[in-house]
Amino acid sequence: MSHEHLSPALRRIAASGTTAMTDRATALREAGRDIISLSVGEPDFDTPPHVLGAAQVALNTGHTKYTPVTGTLRLKQAAALHFRRDLGLDCKPEQVIVTAGGKQAIFEAIACTVSEGDEVIVPSPWWVSYPQMVRFAGGKVVPLITQAHHGFRFDPGDFEALITPRTTWLLLNSPNNPTGAVISRDQLRGIGEVLRRHPQVLVLSDDIYAPLNYTGEPHATLAAVCPDVADRVCTVSGVSKSHAMTGFRIGVATGPDWLIEAMGRLQSNASGNPSSISQAAAVAAFEGPQEFLDVWRERFRNRRDLVVRAIRQIPGLSTPVPDGAFYCFVDAKPLMKRFDGEDTKLALHLLEHGVAVVAASAFGGRNGFRISFAADEAVLEEAMRRIASALKE
Repeated sequence: MSHEHLSPALRRIAASGTTAMTDRATALREAGRDIISLSVGEPDFDTPPHVLGAAQVALNTGHTKYTPVTGTLRLKQAAALHFRRDLGLDCKPEQVIVTAGGKQAIFEAIACTVSEGDEVIVPSPWWVSYPQMVRFAGGKVVPLITQAHHGFRFDPGDFEALITPRTTWLLLNSPNNPTGAVISRDQLRGIGEVLRRHPQVLVLSDDIYAPLNYTGEPHATLAAVCPDVADRVCTVSGVSKSHAMTGFRIGVATGPDWLIEAMGRLQSNASGNPSSISQAAAVAAFEGPQEFLDVWRERFRNRRDLVVRAIRQIPGLSTPVPDGAFYCFVDAKPLMKRFDGEDTKLALHLLEHGVAVVAASAFGGRNGFRISFAADEAVLEEAMRRIASALKE
């Protein structure tokens, strides 16, 4: 099909920068190259046995038919339990929508509410798909720039300064992909104060990395910290990162009734229900034992420390210590002259030396790259050796 057949909406967006790099690494690996992929946000741990068992039971007992479009009642109940227990949000099962991954929930929320010319404030660096989703809906991305020396956090006053009569959403992601920054309770309270002065602004709170918080503080989310603005907050969660279930494609979201209904209306015409087998597995994930999450968190924390230490030993590279998730956002500004100031060239140079990372520019950043440390310690050590050797003068 030629270019003129594509819709203006599709022409406004590009393919995901992280999946593009991962696909490239996979192709090189299939061609016989030894490539370590640190480009994708995917836990390397096995899906817990009790989750696999629940999927097996669902298969063996014939749960292979359509479910209600927005998810089974059983999973909505389990998700409501998760929102209460893990995020401090009181919600009823009927206020939950189940989607094919958290990504679908975010896309639906934006597609249902953003009109041509509406403005969406997105803290930058951002997850690659946020701006693409906004542009697809015809909205305008308004970057809220954050800096490494502030730990990639923003002041609520900086957020307020960007609000105009066309502002529809603020997108929050904590712990953050790609920076690992965690939004504190105090910062959330400040955001709540701004929202009270601007009643037209909705907030999407992407809490998919909630269990991976290394601050020692419990996870905080806006709708729980500021319950009086909860009727304007859509909170997205899931099992992909927490329970190593990326391939199952299950996300859950809760928010105001009108929005959850609208998202369901869109989903009924777009994809229909998420996989019945995956839904059964997600019930087990939310309702089953959670203690292993503490063990995984400690493993991730050790990997984080290993990677941060190694990065800081490589001349020209630096990174803040991420407080959550499993990413380091690495600054390579002193080296950029060698790559004509283009971090995509830097990422391709590292790929040639056997390590796949994603250029900072894919996340609205610059002069660096994102490393995922969701890989085995020995693999990470070898990857850091390769990066050091690739960047030697």
